[in-house]
Amino acid sequence: MSPISTKRHGDVLIVTSNNPPVNALGHAVREGLMKAIDEADADDAVKAVVIRCEGNTFFAGADITEFGKPPVAPWLPMVVDRIEACTKPVVAAIHGTALGGGLEVALGCHYRVAVPSAKLGTPEVKLGILPGAGGTQRLPRLVGVAKGLEMVSGGNPIGAKEAHALGLVDRLVEGDLEQHAVAFAEEVRDIRPIPRTSERDDKLAEARANPGIFDEFRKANARKFRGFEAPEATIKAVEAAVAKPYAEGVMEERRLFMELMSGTQARAQQYFFFAERKASKIEGLPEDTKPREIRKVGVIGAGTMGGGISMNFLSVGIPVTIVETAQEALDRGTGIMRKNYEATAAKGRMTGEQVEQAMGLLTPTLKIDDLADCDLIIEAVFENMDVKKEIFTKLDKVAKPGAILASNTSYLNVNEIAATTSRPEDVLGLHFFSPANVMKLLEVVRGAKTAPDVLVTAMAVAKKIRKVAVVAGVCHGFIGNRMLMPRQTQALQLLLEGATPEQVDKVHVAFGMPMGPFQMADLAGVDIGWHRDPTRIDNIRDALCAIDRWGQKKGAGFYDYDEKRRPSPSPVVQKIIEDFRAKAGVTPREISDEEIVERTLYTMVNEGAKILEEGMAQRASDIDVVWVYGYGWPAFRGGPMFWADSEGLTKIVEGLKRQQERMGTTFTLAPLLVSKAEAGEKFTR
Repeated sequence: MSPISTKRHGDVLIVTSNNPPVNALGHAVREGLMKAIDEADADDAVKAVVIRCEGNTFFAGADITEFGKPPVAPWLPMVVDRIEACTKPVVAAIHGTALGGGLEVALGCHYRVAVPSAKLGTPEVKLGILPGAGGTQRLPRLVGVAKGLEMVSGGNPIGAKEAHALGLVDRLVEGDLEQHAVAFAEEVRDIRPIPRTSERDDKLAEARANPGIFDEFRKANARKFRGFEAPEATIKAVEAAVAKPYAEGVMEERRLFMELMSGTQARAQQYFFFAERKASKIEGLPEDTKPREIRKVGVIGAGTMGGGISMNFLSVGIPVTIVETAQEALDRGTGIMRKNYEATAAKGRMTGEQVEQAMGLLTPTLKIDDLADCDLIIEAVFENMDVKKEIFTKLDKVAKPGAILASNTSYLNVNEIAATTSRPEDVLGLHFFSPANVMKLLEVVRGAKTAPDVLVTAMAVAKKIRKVAVVAGVCHGFIGNRMLMPRQTQALQLLLEGATPEQVDKVHVAFGMPMGPFQMADLAGVDIGWHRDPTRIDNIRDALCAIDRWGQKKGAGFYDYDEKRRPSPSPVVQKIIEDFRAKAGVTPREISDEEIVERTLYTMVNEGAKILEEGMAQRASDIDVVWVYGYGWPAFRGGPMFWADSEGLTKIVEGLKRQQERMGTTFTLAPLLVSKAEAGEKFTR
């Protein structure tokens, strides 16, 4: 049975798609739409058409199950062109989301009505491609070139109210959408000529008068687009819309689309799209496992992490009780939370009322006993095992039966923490990344005794607070920080052998990272995890910490910083490095960029293979999700494990063997990596 059906209301033909869950534009839908428009054109009694969707949304985009398969006609561009060519006015009735191909269908319609809650956008750029059914040509003709550029190259949707103000939506309607859309179709059925988007060019005039708009846009977004191919292709496509007649512009769009589709970035970004969705699935749990109800959350510690963690819950309407040991620390922490909310409101992303609502859900206290009615309690104190054990011993007495107890630890053994309680099945790790109210990643650390429903609850809570959660096993550093360690070790070793912090960082930035290992250390704090004894200097990092070079917060770390936090190479650091070389009897040598990649990035892949081997990650794609969302690994490379597959595992193994002697006796090759390379296999599919 076709997912597309038609019915008549007077002389309006109502075309309905019912293709759950998101009315994806699969082959049967495309074919049904073509037939419906043919039916409308052939029937003299039909004076107008409404295209609508059942379920929660208008067409939310292409059918992702068709990705990577040979296309089957009718292709979407043909469908959109056929809708636009209809001799009767066609009205799109939009609710939910009109995204990607869904928005292109709406652009092919002659009119668009929408409910105020609808969202419209072109997210294709996030999959490494561009709108390929006329979207880059039609959209700027309706919303103007500046907004069109922003939408197709950024990929973020806009609300129906903004779409209406821009002219993308012709009318906002409340109540019964079908009824309103039919009424609108009856209003416009006799208007001629029918307004076809491809024939409009009034909103292109401004850009034709100011061709510099494109280079200005490139310059303004250079940092955001660095390394990505798709945003530049979308800009070129919109340039073609302005410079060429519609028919030629569409051909240029198609050429750019095909170029991107056959490239490595589109494969990486589409792989990552699926990887993110797969991460929420937990292997081996009973299917009927129900999550516990989380109505109230407790947070211990009002520092940077505790405050950020609390904000996640307050922002979605979950009350939080936050505990500190001193009034001053409590006031400072809650004050920073308010300041963060007010900064968001100042940018127009929240209203003053929403700020007050969020802060109104917060109960600050100095008494741990006030956590007795919380369903989930997250400890977010200093990374010290003794301190954490002491807190969990107290929590065991305070928390009600069935409450989930979580530690926001980055490295420590969750099983050891759980063992201090009489209910280890209720304990797990929730490793938030800093700043916790901004970063999307959450490592959910499954203890040896963590109950299935506790794990399921943690994943459900993560979704509720808009985090991307990945399940990790208990090992030092879990997934992300465990892979970070060999990178940092080798980066420091490279300094001893002749590299500079700038050279190592430059290689990582050129690879697509937002920053290199030493820039990252300075930003996070060189002192994180330092033993705090200034007389014990075993390595370069100890030497920096001993003289208060703790990174940006102190104005000095691996780099010197000016008052605007701009870095410059440090003679002090260079002298420390030279002293260590002399002590170790090392003669500096020339270090190639290739060696830096092999010793800092290949070693991460090797550690990732060990994590998989030990079952500390469920799948290779989970590792990639951790690194893209937690550490800024470039999405256009798909994550470290996908990248390794793309490079070829044999190449990775050969590179590691080449460097093995220099990397020291503690470095061992992961048997899984070697065996996969020998068998010609991959980590990811």
